[in-house]
Amino acid sequence: MIRERDYAALPGLPMALLLLAVMGLLIYALVTGERASVFRIVSLAFALLLDIFLLAGLFVVNPNEGRVLQFFGDYVGTAKKAGLRWANPLFTKRRISLRVRNFESGRLKVNDQEGNPIEIASVVVWRVVDTAEAVFQVDDYQNFVKVQTESALRNMATSYKYDAHEEDQMSLRGNTNEVAEHLKKEIQDRLAQAGVEVMEARISHLAYAPEIAQAMLQRQQAGAIIAARQRIVEGAVGMVQMALDMLSQREILELDNERRAAMVSNLLVVLCGDKATQPVVNTGTIYQ
Repeated sequence: MIRERDYAALPGLPMALLLLAVMGLLIYALVTGERASVFRIVSLAFALLLDIFLLAGLFVVNPNEGRVLQFFGDYVGTAKKAGLRWANPLFTKRRISLRVRNFESGRLKVNDQEGNPIEIASVVVWRVVDTAEAVFQVDDYQNFVKVQTESALRNMATSYKYDAHEEDQMSLRGNTNEVAEHLKKEIQDRLAQAGVEVMEARISHLAYAPEIAQAMLQRQQAGAIIAARQRIVEGAVGMVQMALDMLSQREILELDNERRAAMVSNLLVVLCGDKATQPVVNTGTIYQ
């Protein structure tokens, strides 16, 4: 593998000043010259070629940018020091951005761990950390990031359920931090050979596919109702137990097993019912 190595390009300002000086001398010689001679023509041609040579070697390196230098196909190095620089004019100089970039994948339709079709998309924050690998290891590193991100997202989505039905299970909707870390690692493993560092990866869109969205919504609603009913029953049983214990401790009322069962039934109906209870006035004894 080709690894990045720094290239110490010469400062461009001295070269630019030299270029201006040679250009000034060339103009002066053309203006003040009276007669043509072989030496004068050769000197002017040499000065002109020197100017072109100096001008062709100048290039600018912007902050958070690298210039990959090649000499007839051979990798020379990467110039990263910002400013006006000068290198051999025969070097090809490819600009590579080192800035932090983000990429949002399209909405992909995949199956989760249970086989349910879902729609999922992600946002990836990345940057180039090795310009040589980005240029020479892959054909187009930006397209490589896009394709491998979507591939990693598909693979990650099949490893989890959309929604967990048990507390100890991980899901795409319930464990966002763990899923994001898994996605980041999955993408980084695929992009390491392209000299790319993944700084952050998170799911930006998550939903059931339209064809099963309504059925899954009903399933979620049913699960929520069951969970709510379970808590209501647990609370009602505790309140009934407390009421019976207090009646027994304060000796307010003595109940046999049959009347105790009837009282428990009535209290549970009152506490667990969906609607407000309608009172019934009993004008007789409690045993009628």
